[in-house]
Amino acid sequence: MADKYGTDRMNDLSHDRPPLLSVETDGDIAVVRLDNPPVSATSDAVRAGLIDVVTRLDADDTVRAVVLSCAGRTFIAGGDMKEFDRPPQEPHLPDVVARIETAAKPWIAAIHGSALGGGLEIAMGCRFRVAQAGARFGLPEVTLGLIPGASGTVRTPRLTGMDLALRMATTGSPITATEALEAGLIDAVTGEDLVADAVGFARAALTRPLPPVTSERPLSPLPNGFWAEARAALPRLGHDAPLHAVESLRFASERPLTEALRHERKTFLALRSGATSCALRHVFLAERAAPRPARLKQITPRPLDRIGVIGGGTMGAGIAAACLLAGSNVILIERNAEAVEQGMQRIDDILSGAVTRGKLTPDGYDFAIASLKANTDYARLKDRDLVIEAVFEDLAVKREVFLTLSEVCGPRTVLATNTSYLDPREIVADLPHPERFIGLHFFSPAHVMKLLEIVPLPDTAQEVLATGFALGRKLNKIPVETGICEGFIGNRILKRYRAEAESLVTQGIAIPEIDAAMRDYGFRMGPFEAQDMGGLDIAFLQREGARAAGQAVPETLGDILVRAGRKGQKTRAGWYDYDKGARRPLPSTTVEALLAKQITGSRSMTRDAIATHLVATMSGEGEAILKEGVARSPADIDLVKVHGYGFPRWKGGPMHASRKQEGVSEYEEA
Repeated sequence: MADKYGTDRMNDLSHDRPPLLSVETDGDIAVVRLDNPPVSATSDAVRAGLIDVVTRLDADDTVRAVVLSCAGRTFIAGGDMKEFDRPPQEPHLPDVVARIETAAKPWIAAIHGSALGGGLEIAMGCRFRVAQAGARFGLPEVTLGLIPGASGTVRTPRLTGMDLALRMATTGSPITATEALEAGLIDAVTGEDLVADAVGFARAALTRPLPPVTSERPLSPLPNGFWAEARAALPRLGHDAPLHAVESLRFASERPLTEALRHERKTFLALRSGATSCALRHVFLAERAAPRPARLKQITPRPLDRIGVIGGGTMGAGIAAACLLAGSNVILIERNAEAVEQGMQRIDDILSGAVTRGKLTPDGYDFAIASLKANTDYARLKDRDLVIEAVFEDLAVKREVFLTLSEVCGPRTVLATNTSYLDPREIVADLPHPERFIGLHFFSPAHVMKLLEIVPLPDTAQEVLATGFALGRKLNKIPVETGICEGFIGNRILKRYRAEAESLVTQGIAIPEIDAAMRDYGFRMGPFEAQDMGGLDIAFLQREGARAAGQAVPETLGDILVRAGRKGQKTRAGWYDYDKGARRPLPSTTVEALLAKQITGSRSMTRDAIATHLVATMSGEGEAILKEGVARSPADIDLVKVHGYGFPRWKGGPMHASRKQEGVSEYEEA
């Protein structure tokens, strides 16, 4: 191929990097190459560069068709998130898509990796689309509280039909190259040499009459009741972006192209400036940064192929299953043969359930089971890369486990405790090789919950800390580093949240009203419903243990209930009463009587005020955590609460919600 010209990388002072857009020719076919790592995002410079390249190639009489390709691991996978909080800059993406579609020469999108959002919209502006077999296609804007903003709801149904366009635009779920080909979204699946195959496709296409551009293709008539059914089937994401996507698709099916494009863009821009999309983008960016902290970029983690788990209860079995599902070899250690058998059965139940739900293939199940061994002999762990302790939350029991591990495991084995409340420094105090100890706080069920709190000890080596984050990546979790304090980040805030909810009860606010307020805010359950489901006795036993150790722990309303035998759903009596065989909470006159002496006020609050007050309580504790250095950033706290405690994602987490209300950037103190 001959190099023709390149478009400069705007605002980039590193002259040794390749241009954003370069053009080579293969005979009469031009190949445009976009190089904008890591995901070929449609930044201001990319959009301007594409307009420039279209204009240049239109004027080049030696070029008959154009192939658009991308360097790196993916085709264009969306917009540049850094620009979303700034006013839109020209050229706007809809204009870029339209300019490609109306080019004098037909463009062919050569797609590898993912064509998502604006990337798919650009591809649909091309006359043809070809893709490698592993490519994926999607309109994920809805997951950010948006709808497509550059013709996604207008052009997609003209290629795929309305049913698939609805699914893509309202769920954000991608489709495969095979699905895309069958639906008409792409024109061919290529071999490994994508660009060469795309050039060949272009050359063959020039020998036939060209099909109409995407925007000129007709939409099939829709039956009566179609849109009512579409609205009724919308996914429950907690916000109204899916509904806006439906309305934009409906508008596109009923109005002229120009009006439909204008309506879509207006809706997109209105949603982009709204609180919901701002919160969802905040969480998205925090999630993207969490697994690979910049401070550990140059640190090489230790291996994670061979893992040991101590304890086969609910938590240990979940941890073992998560590791098996990620491809690790696992040894489970339990105290006796009966416990070994029970632990193995719990793990098998998890893996079998994954097969039933289609999350694991039968071959994958066989591989995972073959990678699992169980025993009572700690010596079997001597060659493990990582051992995770998940036994009863008792300091003496955990210390005994780590004393044994220190004797049988070599110094290169990372030793981790899954404690949720105990001080990990006390668990491993005076044991040899303190650099290899770390806290890895999983959330139950560990094979499902995304959060992983990583707790370095004062002597934890940087490579061991990096290994904790590497484990998070391997298990597809959201890892967050936390300092040492009671409850770390998540449980410390939870404790304060529950205490303040109880305080509102003592002021006269009804328990069901508090729960309803937090459900209205976006939580699946209020604080009292959640305690009933998990069991009031768990926190009660922790408080009793602290009291036995000489700590001054105030009596709580929950203590009164537990001492009266009300432990939650498992006893059909907690903050609420429960009918036999049902989990539906019923307001309890017994609770009213038990707590009558503690209720000293008659305060009245709206549900909005209750939710605002309790979220402010969470963020206030978060501010204290930041000040103490327990958390590294407000975004880390938000990730913990969203992924570990059910804080509504579309509200961004307590720190984001409170700081936005106060006009403070969540990154100012990061």
